[in-house]
This record gives sequence, C-alpha cells and structure tokens, in this order.
Amino acid sequence: MNIIGFLIPIALILGGLGVIAFIWCLRSNQYEDLEGAAWRILDDDDDEPPADRNKPQA
Repeated sequence: MNIIGFLIPIALILGGLGVIAFIWCLRSNQYEDLEGAAWRILDDDDDEPPADRNKPQA
C-alpha cells in the first residue's frame, strides 16, 4: 500500500510534463501544417536526372 504513495505523485508529474510538452508544441506551431508532410511524401522529385559524379565539372 505504501507504493501508491510513490506511484500517484510520479504519475501526476509525468502527466503534467506531457501536458506542458503538448502546450509547448502548440505554441511553437508544430501542428501548423498537418497535411503538408502527407503530400510531400507523395511528391515525385525525380523530374531531373541525377548528376553523374564521375564527370568533371566545368
């Protein structure tokens, strides 16, 4: 029963840290562009052929 005296404050502290981290994320605009990353992964950036690394550059 004594362990509850340790577990309850630890759970409250960890929960408070989670809330603080969430509020920090909101204030620093971490959730500003939620759909941008989803569309960026589908974007095809292979339009230009890769440069040949063995050719000397002029």
